[in-house]
Order: sequence, then structure tokens, then C-alpha cells
Amino acid sequence: MSIIPSYIKLYNSGELQERIKILNAILKDCRLCPRDCRKNRLKGEIGICKAGAELKVSSVFPHFGEEPPLVGYFGSGTIFLTHCNLRCIFCQNYDISHGGQGKEVTTSEFADYMIYLQRLGCHNINFVTPTHFASQIISTLPKAIELGLELPLVWNCGGYESVEVIKLLDGIVDIYMPDFKYISSPSAKKYSKATDYPDIVKEALREMHRQVGVLKMDNRGIAYSGLLIRHLIMPDGIAGTREAMEFISKELSPDSYVNIMDQYRPCYKAFDHPEIARRITTEEYEDAVRFAREAGLHRGF
Repeated sequence: MSIIPSYIKLYNSGELQERIKILNAILKDCRLCPRDCRKNRLKGEIGICKAGAELKVSSVFPHFGEEPPLVGYFGSGTIFLTHCNLRCIFCQNYDISHGGQGKEVTTSEFADYMIYLQRLGCHNINFVTPTHFASQIISTLPKAIELGLELPLVWNCGGYESVEVIKLLDGIVDIYMPDFKYISSPSAKKYSKATDYPDIVKEALREMHRQVGVLKMDNRGIAYSGLLIRHLIMPDGIAGTREAMEFISKELSPDSYVNIMDQYRPCYKAFDHPEIARRITTEEYEDAVRFAREAGLHRGF
């Protein structure tokens, strides 16, 4: 099953270049994410995410630990971006998100990474934590397209997204894969310093679903378009799993694909907070799956 990604059509029409101009202009007064720092990153000013004007990458490789519809037979072509706009205190990749581990790369080098992953047989290009580099990433696409890129693009993000920016990605991103971390503002404030996260993520999810709908797969079970939502179960119901599942089913679709993730473990500064300084229990995981089923969800888990 061969499907031409819509970003190629945008490139051919000239619309992609127009979107790139708008995204690059945002960097002068950065509002790529809801932090709304308004820093001029093109002049070296740094906001909460700690990212500058240049792309910074920590790793590039075929990932076989992602969801089955992304992994397929030859892996998901992941490009891990350095830094993060959410900066959760329990982040398992804190050396990258908080510590800034990685190297700056040029537009040409980033385009080469995508072609390299495509030649390895990966089924998609998976941008991991891309939010704060949205302008720079999209700016690499013309070069990659000219080199032959034709894989679906995955926006693997924390869910703390600017709807203005997400709308600019309409027709560029094929698969949105956001986290749905919290349903309550106190939790979002305490663990990510983002009091408005619950409202922001709901608005972002609605827009992503409007653009691409539920996750769609080919006859091999490999995803080529749609929304895939990740929800990390946290100790003591801190993530608000029941309410999150009800929102997804009622506000988006009961056919939504949801990965209910059981791999939480205390990392980074989680040990400073006793309530999250442990792994989840089997009972907590089973409850989360039950909440999803009671909400009418049936794909993923």
C-alpha cells in the first residue's frame, strides 16, 4: 500500500514554503509552545526550554520499542531532539531534556538523517520532543523531499502544544503522538510547572484529531496517518486516568488509539516527592485499563 504523504503535495504547491516563513518568524518572538517566552531565539535569546536557534539532536536510530503500528517490521525512524518545553521533574530522559545532551546540526545534516532512516527501511520519521524546534524541523523538509523523503512524519510530543503552531502543521504531520499527562492543574503545576496543561492538552488533542482523525493502518498493521495518544499511569492516580479516558472517548472518538503506559519509574527529581517515588502497582495498571474500557475505548492499551 503506497500512500503519498500530504507534505509532498504542500511542497509541490508552494504552501510548505509559506508555512516555513510563518514558523521562522515565530522564532523572533518565540511562542512555539504555551510557555509564550517571547524570546528572540534568532538572536541567541533562551527561554524556558533552553533551546536556541539551531537544531540540537541527541540520537538517530530505528526504534523497536515504540508502539507496534509505528515499529512494523523495520522500526520507527526516531530522531531525538535535545531540550524540552515541559521539563517534568520525573523525566526518564532528563539527561537530554534537562541536561541538554546532544549536538547542534545543520538543516542539511537533519535532512540527511531522515534519508538515512528511510534507507534503513524505517516505516516513518519519528520526531521525539519536537515542539520547541518546530520551525527548524519543518524548515528541513524541502531539502529532505528533494533527496527523496516519502515517509509519514510522526509528531511525538508532550501534549503541551500551541494550537497556533499545530494548525501550521496541518497537512505536514501525518501522525500525531502526544502525551496526555495530567487531568488536574495542581498535578501539572507541581510536577511540570505548567498549571494550564490540562486545558492546553485538551485543546491540542481536539485540533490534532480534527486534522488527522483516528489512527489508520495499512493491511500490514503499520500506521500511516492519525492520532495515537500516550497516557503514562502514575502512582496514586496523579495522572487522572479515568477522567482522561472519558475525555478521549467522549470528546474525540471511542475509536481513538490509546497507549496506556505502565513503565513509570522514579527518575531525576521524583525522589523529592514521596507520592511519586515508586513504581506503579499491578492493581493500578489493571484499574487504568478498566477505566479505558468503561469509557468505551477499545484500541491500544
